[in-house]
Amino acid sequence: MRTYSWLLMCLSGAIPVVLFGAVSLAPTDAVAADCTFAQPLTTQTRCLTAVSIPGNPLRSFDISFVNPDRAEFYLADRSNSAIDIIDTETLKFKRFLGGFSGVALKNGNVDSNHSGPDGVATHGRWLYAGDGNSTLKIFDLDAPPALALKRTISTGGTTRVDEMALTTDGELLLAANNAEDPPFATLFAVNGDDATDHTSKIITTAIDPTILPAGFGLSMEQPAWDRKTRRFYTSLPIVKNNPQGCNFNGNAGPITCDGGLLVIDPTAPTAVQGAFNPATNTGVVLLHACNPNGATVGPDDNLLLGCTPQNSPSDTTTLVINAKTKEQTPVIHITGSDEVWFNKGDQRYYVGAARDCTIPGTPCPAANQQTPVLGVIDANTNLLIEKIPQSVGSHSVAADSRRNRIFVGQVAPVAVVGSGGDTTTVGAGICGTSNGCVAVYQHKVRDRDDDHDHDEDKKLARD
Repeated sequence: MRTYSWLLMCLSGAIPVVLFGAVSLAPTDAVAADCTFAQPLTTQTRCLTAVSIPGNPLRSFDISFVNPDRAEFYLADRSNSAIDIIDTETLKFKRFLGGFSGVALKNGNVDSNHSGPDGVATHGRWLYAGDGNSTLKIFDLDAPPALALKRTISTGGTTRVDEMALTTDGELLLAANNAEDPPFATLFAVNGDDATDHTSKIITTAIDPTILPAGFGLSMEQPAWDRKTRRFYTSLPIVKNNPQGCNFNGNAGPITCDGGLLVIDPTAPTAVQGAFNPATNTGVVLLHACNPNGATVGPDDNLLLGCTPQNSPSDTTTLVINAKTKEQTPVIHITGSDEVWFNKGDQRYYVGAARDCTIPGTPCPAANQQTPVLGVIDANTNLLIEKIPQSVGSHSVAADSRRNRIFVGQVAPVAVVGSGGDTTTVGAGICGTSNGCVAVYQHKVRDRDDDHDHDEDKKLARD
């Protein structure tokens, strides 16, 4: 009932209706069938269907990715120790790519630091995925599933290889070991459009200990590649002395330090990155009122960063920062994101807000009072359009820019999978089952004939 009450609050004026439009939910006792429960009736982003994943119910998954040229969606599914592949045209499950660590447990709870798969990215026939044992796995998507895994490369740590980003040509990959202490990123030379694998490590990069000291569990999260500035931009949830005198030690009390954004030039990588240097456009940019996990590049060299109270309880917004000017613009009424995604097909950002605050402009309440949502933001105006309720833990989102379809993983109920499962009835209502699923949403830009669709697809492929 919390979700329904929250939406009533939105409509009553606690959240400006102009940003959302009228929103309503089916009651919590609605009959379960895919997309019929927790389906707002007037949102522009509409649920099409729910794709079931065979095997174990979804207890834990991590990052997802879409390759629109192959019409495939990829989900890092720890519950089945595999990458799940869904056809984004037919919306059917296709196959697993297995061989990962799966769900690791610590005191009966999911240990994300050692579970896998985690990060995932693709270019052409090649898929790259991080595992819980600090390894990068390279798959050939054109090979038979049993022969798809071509190589496993260690990054030299003891915890997971997490989120990652590829250059536009698919020849360089940056992957973060977020759970190492201190964290580090590894730059790889990868396969581009080649038919054979020749992946190799170039350099491991850490951050100056005066900025990110060891021993405090500080992290390095989702990177993104900007083809115009030709830099990788990586979210840093907490940065020491941002501002001066702030608390960055979670054991000493609530975090009061803001985060940062690490800028890396892959043509001149260094083993240690320091404070931001505007002459080289590299180093750590200090952020204001944002402790980000997610990062994605949108129009006009803007990056959307997924701020979250999971890193600092003071976070109440999402942030847009310009890659060239470093101007920072808050996006109000949405926070708590992990993975974020820019869909150039409809010029919108989609954010997986697993810990969205229900009361904008105030510190987030306790976890059991928060409502996970899929947030939709206009990338040209940086205004929040709407929020769509999701299952607890649905932090992963990716979009197919050719088809304007948005994919959001849903965990199974806690009664089915235990710790880590959905504590609401939202996910089961979206999925139509108690096994979890991948919910598929669509934003229809306008009516177009088939020839126009084909022309648009070719243009998007060139961009």
